[in-house]
Amino acid sequence: MQTKYDVLGIGNAIMDVIAPIDDALLDAQEIAKGSMTLIDEKRALGLHKAFKAGSSQIVEIAGGSGANTVAGIAALGVNAAYVGKVADDATGRRFTKSMSSLGIASTLSPLKNGPATARSLIAVTPDGERSMSTFLGANITFGPKDIDASLVKSSAVTYLEGYLFDTDEQKAAFVKAAEIATAAGRKVALTLSDSFCVGRHRAAFQHLVDNHVDILFANNDELLSLYELDDLGDSLRRVWKTGTTACVTRSEKGSVIIEDGHVHTIDCVPVSKVVDTTGAGDQYAAGVLAGRAMGLSWQDAGHLGSLAAAEIITHYGARPEIDIHTLASSGTEAL
Repeated sequence: MQTKYDVLGIGNAIMDVIAPIDDALLDAQEIAKGSMTLIDEKRALGLHKAFKAGSSQIVEIAGGSGANTVAGIAALGVNAAYVGKVADDATGRRFTKSMSSLGIASTLSPLKNGPATARSLIAVTPDGERSMSTFLGANITFGPKDIDASLVKSSAVTYLEGYLFDTDEQKAAFVKAAEIATAAGRKVALTLSDSFCVGRHRAAFQHLVDNHVDILFANNDELLSLYELDDLGDSLRRVWKTGTTACVTRSEKGSVIIEDGHVHTIDCVPVSKVVDTTGAGDQYAAGVLAGRAMGLSWQDAGHLGSLAAAEIITHYGARPEIDIHTLASSGTEAL
């Protein structure tokens, strides 16, 4: 069966609601400055209403780590698809429309009579500090029934977002998608997403990586945590025992990719000013996966990932604002 999509992303469908507000509203709503807090539906709907009343510059972006990666892949001109869970509400419809507007094929079957669409309410104060209140919403109902076998089979790579690997049903959905992909001769990629996620589900993540994953994305701390080791080299050798290609970001030290026993060291792309590191790992994965879909070597795909990550940290938001192809073709070595 010929592939229709280069990458299929599966992850938490979260609408990012970004609102410039003053400190007085932050205090009035009792939002902990500079933090990320998980909230319930009542709190989410109340904050959303307060943001609309207190800010005239609200921006809504269809987000979530996996969605951001898929958006970056699409921006690089690579065929992408996305699977997530939204509710049958106005926010869910805007999320779906936003993904479609980027040329991303998506199967977002609206949830009826359940939690509202997830949203991350991001308060940006005049000092540039971002304070996030996140409601996971409809995502908590994601399970095996949400995996479209035909979509997985028609995608060269299925990319799994670690943040969604939480409930038993979500874990079962990941395994189902991976088994379908492997049986169809496709590849499975996973991002560990966060050290907290790894610590919470270490044994399950190890089982997933050892038995179902072809390409693993992680930062240095996440990979060390996965195997409870103190040395990156030991961790890379451990993951390679399963034949898994590992792409490990190391902040200003760049990244390391180990594939087929070969280690590729990739420099970071310097930037004149770091504005916001949100989404850097997501866009690194986008650059690597898109680069491989274009036929680039792992070394060159890693460089494209570094370039995409560098662009994203020069501005607020987790979606690219500058055409990465233009940067790559210009031979840019710094931003």
